Amino acid sequence: MTSTLPKSPITSPLGKAEQKAVGVVLADALSDLIDLSLIGKQAHWNVVGKNFRELHLQLDELVGSAREFSDSVAERAAALGISPDGRAATVAATSALPEFPAGYLADHDVVEAITDRLDLLVRRMRERVEATDTADPVTQDLLIGITAELEKQRWMFQAQLA
Repeated sequence: MTSTLPKSPITSPLGKAEQKAVGVVLADALSDLIDLSLIGKQAHWNVVGKNFRELHLQLDELVGSAREFSDSVAERAAALGISPDGRAATVAATSALPEFPAGYLADHDVVEAITDRLDLLVRRMRERVEATDTADPVTQDLLIGITAELEKQRWMFQAQLA
């Protein structure tokens, strides 16, 4: 068993209050983004229907993006002296994304379910952008970029419902 350090070995350029506020935002974003990557994989493995191949590949793109975003968020937290926590139990307890259904799902149902989860995540990311406005504009910039890409993914899925 490894020992835990009593104090963070990484100092923060932020003040204590800002570090705490930004830490909450980054921790919540990390959980949601890791969960999105897991949801995307679950959908990827279980989608069926006439648009299977296209959607199967599109879900892989979503998973790749979500993994990149979660890594960027975790590294930003670490750079601020905030230990990121991406453990399965933490993600399960703190992600705000609804659980994805088990079993095979028709392509249309997968698109609806992913679009719904992206809707929620985009709203939450926009709240995080606002919350970091004065606390840490650098983190805000990171979140703005991630949000823009999530909105693009949302559009790409939602367009299939038209």
